[in-house]
Amino acid sequence: MSENKIPYKIYLNENEIPEKWYNLRADMKNKPAPLLNPGTMKPMTAEELTPVFCEELVAQELDDTTPYVDIPQEIRDFYKMYRPSPLVRAYCLEKALGTPAKIYYKFEGNNTSGSHKLNSAIAQAYYAKKQGLKGVTTETGAGQWGTALSMACAYFGLDLKVFMVKVSYEQKPFRREVMRTYGADVTPSPSTTTNVGRKILAEHPGTTGSLGCAISEAVEVATTNEGYRYVLGSVLNQVLLHQSIIGLETKAALDKYNIKPDMIIGCAGGGSNLGGLIAPFMGEKLRGEADYRIIAVEPASCPSFTRGKYAYDFCDTGMICPLAKMYTLGSGFIPSANHAGGLRFHGMSTTLSQLYDDGLMEAVAVEQTSVFEAAEQFARTEGILPAPESSHAIRVAIDEALKCKETGEEKTIVFGLTGTGYFDLVAYQKFNDGEMTDYIPTDEDLAEAAKLLPEVPDEYK
Repeated sequence: MSENKIPYKIYLNENEIPEKWYNLRADMKNKPAPLLNPGTMKPMTAEELTPVFCEELVAQELDDTTPYVDIPQEIRDFYKMYRPSPLVRAYCLEKALGTPAKIYYKFEGNNTSGSHKLNSAIAQAYYAKKQGLKGVTTETGAGQWGTALSMACAYFGLDLKVFMVKVSYEQKPFRREVMRTYGADVTPSPSTTTNVGRKILAEHPGTTGSLGCAISEAVEVATTNEGYRYVLGSVLNQVLLHQSIIGLETKAALDKYNIKPDMIIGCAGGGSNLGGLIAPFMGEKLRGEADYRIIAVEPASCPSFTRGKYAYDFCDTGMICPLAKMYTLGSGFIPSANHAGGLRFHGMSTTLSQLYDDGLMEAVAVEQTSVFEAAEQFARTEGILPAPESSHAIRVAIDEALKCKETGEEKTIVFGLTGTGYFDLVAYQKFNDGEMTDYIPTDEDLAEAAKLLPEVPDEYK
């Protein structure tokens, strides 16, 4: 297909929305390590997980053999409100960079929540409603997940209790109000409303919170209130399954024009965005059908991939959740109050951690001032104000495109633009006023947090 026939936006029609999610784990030779019960140090069973999660989601969480899972019709009908999302050729950015590289981005911000999170939120709310639950609890960092879940719960008439990381609660009041508009109860975390919240506040007075803290509080409330379950917006296998719709649509759009990417870039906090975007491409790589360079981008202030340990750890700061083998900075690690609130989790998806450990993908850590430089360059050329989280992927996409400018290589770059930045203007103000700083944890900081990693039997190390 000639260059001038590739449109700015490649759309699928609504009948081309995938009918099945893709379970990447089915094609992995080395499966992700199982979740462990911290009391018995044995793999978690479905019976042990169902008091916390919805029954059908537990089945999806534990299934690492079924390659494709049917998307229920009611979820597909909801998807039609905002899907398929466009794959955009960044012609204006390419011109501004003077690069021979071809840059594409999958834009997931065309819904009220402003991000990809709605893809899993509607699925998890559907299964909660199907089970006859009264409501669900969750945590949220930057607020995209909480916003998406509040929309999904309103659609199905479910109650929602959100624990929002305190620094984001204060930095992003408008996203908080969108959640409340959709009916959610929003509490800054850590709070005095839970036992674990009070404990964390006693040990860390004045803390700005973390996703690990908020997870602990949400799980406590879910397990102590009848008719509630806990739902999570990232990290878990079930979430990566739902988010595979991003990559499936991306690949279908590229295939329409016989485009094969050289590299696929996504930001990495807990793994939902990156895992969803790369799923079908990584599947081809695992099956030996194609090869791609896959790059995870994380903040230098919370560098789980690039500076963390691959070990079993608690997913939450309160140490009440199962143990997951992942790249982690330690469940007690409290990252600096950076503006990419959705990338402040101390660990990483077990699936992505295994792929990274197997050398099937790369990871890069970038500082937030350079991220916002890239965000503003993108906004001024492509016209979309990107979320700080997605801007990490933009940073590395620009860096890779500039390398192509130096070498003259015409590589094709695909990245995920999975959020808009309209509720992140405090961060943009800090950057524009020259008040934004970069904090990188020291080796001593990380070593201190790593001391709390739990001891597990030798067979799981």
